[in-house]
Amino acid sequence: MPIRQAFCNSFKRELLAMAPHRPEDVYKIALYSQAARLDASTTVYSAVNEVPESGSYVAGGQVLSGFSVTLDGETACLDWTVDPLWNDATIAAAGALIYNASRGNRALAVLDFGGVITSTNGPFRVTLPVPAAGTALIRID
Repeated sequence: MPIRQAFCNSFKRELLAMAPHRPEDVYKIALYSQAARLDASTTVYSAVNEVPESGSYVAGGQVLSGFSVTLDGETACLDWTVDPLWNDATIAAAGALIYNASRGNRALAVLDFGGVITSTNGPFRVTLPVPAAGTALIRID
């Protein structure tokens, strides 16, 4: 499978080395076609097999906003409170990459949509899950 949901290994190493990630950093989400190869070994953002620009979608994706870090019991959860939305876009995406544009475009997480999700001249939204122990995209137990 070309896109596999993952908490990127390079980000795990950065966290254990205490490389700082701060709320003021610019975090982005980019969308990818089913031809993309993204998984736990992904280290940085790449435009290879990113979906084409359309409507409000531009290369590199969108800035994520509403950065928050919370605890749910003993699980730390990293979240953004505003779901990414691209208006008037024609997009066919099989997954996404969340990355830190302030830190050399370093990868944080790969999202696998479980199939190709499309929009035709309309909105394309990625609904981020509730930041809880069993649902957060990026979590440390």
